[in-house]
Amino acid sequence: MSIQKRLTLLILSMVVLTCFLAFTKGYRESMEQAQHLLDNELKTLAHVLIEQPIHGSTVTLSSDLPDLMFQVWLDQRLISSSALLKTKPLEQKQWQKELSVENFAGQRMRVYRLQVGNKHVLVAEPLSKRFALTESVILSAMTPLLWSVPLLAILISLFVKQGLKPLTRLSRQLQQRQANDFTAIDWQVTAAEVKPVISRLNDLFKRVESAYLRERFFASDAAHELRTPLSSLKINVHNLQGQGIDSVELQAMAKGIDKLSNIVEQMLILGRTYPEQWQAQFNPQSVLQVSQQVVAQLYDQIDNKGHTISLEGEDFIIAGDEFTLTTLFSNLLSNAIKYTPANGQIMIRLLQQSGQCLWQIDDSGPGIDDSQKQRIFNRFYRVGGDKHASSEQGTGLGMAIVEHIVGIYNGKINLSDSPFGGLRVEVMFMQGNADE
Repeated sequence: MSIQKRLTLLILSMVVLTCFLAFTKGYRESMEQAQHLLDNELKTLAHVLIEQPIHGSTVTLSSDLPDLMFQVWLDQRLISSSALLKTKPLEQKQWQKELSVENFAGQRMRVYRLQVGNKHVLVAEPLSKRFALTESVILSAMTPLLWSVPLLAILISLFVKQGLKPLTRLSRQLQQRQANDFTAIDWQVTAAEVKPVISRLNDLFKRVESAYLRERFFASDAAHELRTPLSSLKINVHNLQGQGIDSVELQAMAKGIDKLSNIVEQMLILGRTYPEQWQAQFNPQSVLQVSQQVVAQLYDQIDNKGHTISLEGEDFIIAGDEFTLTTLFSNLLSNAIKYTPANGQIMIRLLQQSGQCLWQIDDSGPGIDDSQKQRIFNRFYRVGGDKHASSEQGTGLGMAIVEHIVGIYNGKINLSDSPFGGLRVEVMFMQGNADE
């Protein structure tokens, strides 16, 4: 949930809760005041009735005021009453109560009794009528406040949105930025909370850009500069060997130059594998066709070690680049060839499952411990170091390059144990990159 929604709901909840408590208290107090006023009206009416002169001694039943409920008694004799109260009053001792709530004439009533000399007056009012009247008055006063809550919610939302506008604008700008865009945020803001954030972000962008450029270009520039002297050394060693000079030291030098040349080439590849460089030139690629080309390129190494290799599964098309896919599959297959003993088994499978396109390779090599499966993606890291049991030469950059290329495709790579006893590597391409 966004800050704007959370803040709006929080403020609105507090307002609604406050209004509810205020309405509850206001309703209770209004009811008490209304009851007090209506009781005073009953008392006033009783005093008016008791002061009326009595003509004769016969009982007069009044029907002129149908909403008025009263009884007038003189010496225990009913001389006047409303049409609804023709019953006898309660016992004499109960006349001492001025105000009470009683069952009278089949209803719950608020009753007031008044005695002056030998003259008694009883005035009553149904509680239902009283409550209906008071609730009607109170609700008519409070209804406008209730209707104002939705309007208040709209106003709160607008004010919160306006107040968070600088933060929303900053969030939108950061969301739309490319990963390699380190330009400063150039817009003026007066909000005291946002201004230091922008200042610190600009400082951070500057530092990250500097570190990014150093990391990006140093390795590739250094590798590029090393290619020429390495080529010269390689030629000189070849010429010496051609002249019949083939000592143990010269052979070691040739191997060292080959290893260093391999490191340089891997560093150049690593410097080129940046998503923004490759994604712009993606086009449909047949994963099966690229896999077949990689197997063909490395078949001499496979044949020299007597490996059995198989390529299974149905082809699938992804949006990609032939060079990066070839480098990805070649590095993984090269590792399988290096670390699988002679006469071992290698299997490549192409699968489509759960909306994903899967490239999988299994080998019958020694495999990798679980503790080292994540470390092999670190640059220049090799399982067992330079003293690997296979005695194979390596740079420690192959799996780092694999991870970079998988990142270009927004894919995932997973390492697990192979049924053949070695390592299983799974590269998952998302369905968004596939054209099934």
